[in-house]
Amino acid sequence: MKNYIQNLYKWIDERVQLQSLVEFMGKKYVPVHRHSIWYYFGGVSLFLFIIQVVTGILLLMYYKGSEDLAFESIHFIMSKVEFGWLIRSIHSWSANLFILAAMIHMFSVFFGKAYRKPREVTWLTGMLMFFMALAFGFSGYLLPWNELAFFATKVGTDIAGDIPIIGKTILEFLRGGEDVTGATLSRFFGFHVAIFPGIFTVLLTIHLLLVQRQGMSEPLFIEDEEKYEKKKMSFFPNFLLRDLLLWLIVLNILAILAVFFPWELGTKADPFAPAPAGIKPEWYFLFMFQTLKYIPANIWFIEGEIFGIVLFGIAGILWTLVPFWDRKSFRGERNRFINYVGIFVVIYIILLTTLGWLT
Repeated sequence: MKNYIQNLYKWIDERVQLQSLVEFMGKKYVPVHRHSIWYYFGGVSLFLFIIQVVTGILLLMYYKGSEDLAFESIHFIMSKVEFGWLIRSIHSWSANLFILAAMIHMFSVFFGKAYRKPREVTWLTGMLMFFMALAFGFSGYLLPWNELAFFATKVGTDIAGDIPIIGKTILEFLRGGEDVTGATLSRFFGFHVAIFPGIFTVLLTIHLLLVQRQGMSEPLFIEDEEKYEKKKMSFFPNFLLRDLLLWLIVLNILAILAVFFPWELGTKADPFAPAPAGIKPEWYFLFMFQTLKYIPANIWFIEGEIFGIVLFGIAGILWTLVPFWDRKSFRGERNRFINYVGIFVVIYIILLTTLGWLT
C-alpha cells in the first residue's frame, strides 16, 4: 500500500510538479501569539462555502425554480428523496454559519489592522465577498417560495426601492417587475446558482492568491518583536492540520444542528394573502431592520427610512475603504479611534440584533 501511494505521488509530481508546491507551503510561516485563533476563521469560512457548493449542487438536482413547482420540489426533497431533508438542513444551517464565520473573520482582520499596506486589495476582495455572502443569503431565502420568504423578500426589496434616485430601478431589476412574482423567483434563482457563484469564485481566487503571496499579517499590538520572531508555526503541515481539525469540529456542529434542529419548510406563499404578523428578515439583516423601526417618520425634510438607508450605505462604504482613511495604521502607530469604531459597531450589531429578535 505504501509503495502504491509513493508511486501515485511520483506519477502526479512528474506531471504537475507537486513537490515544488509542497516546498513552497513548507517555507510559509504563521505568526503565533495569544490571538492566533482568529486566523482560523478565514479557513472556516472557506470550508462552509465548500459545503454550500456541494449541498447546493445536490439540491439543484431536484429543485424547480418556478412559481408553481418551487415549494413542491422542496417538499419532495424533504419527504421523498433519501436524506433530502438532511441535505437541505445542512445547506440552510451552513449558509448561516458561513455568514457568521465571515463576519468574525472580517472583524478580526479589522481589529488586527490586517488591512494596512500592502494588504489593501486583500481587504477589498474580502469585503466584496462578505457582501456577496449577504447577497447569497438574501437571494436563497426566497427559493423555497414559502410564506415567510415571500413577504420577507417583499419587505427587503421595498427597502431597496426607497434608495434615492436609483431605488425604483433597483426594485424593478430585483423583482423583474413591479411586484414579487414568479419572475422574481426565477431571477433570484439565477442570481443564487449562477451569477453570484461565478463572481464569488473569481473574488475568492484573487483573495487566496493574495493571502498566499503576502502571508499572515502581524498584529500591531505585538510589541516584543524579538520574542515574537521566535514564535512562528510552519503553514504546512502544522497550521494546515490544525485548520483541518477545526473544520472537523465545525462539521460536527453543523451535523448536530441539521439533525436535531432541521430547517422547516412552512406553508406555500400566497401573494394575495395578508402578511403574517411580526415578519422579520434573517438575523444578519435584523440590526438594520430594527434600526429603521426606531428612526422617526421624518428627519427634517427627509423620510426616516430613506435617511436610515443612506446612513447605512455611507457607513458600509467607509468601512470598506478603511485602509485608505486609517492613515496612522500605515505608519505602524496605534490608532485607538479605529478600535473604538470597531467596538461600537460590534456592540451595536449585537444589541440591535438581540432587540429585533426579542421584539
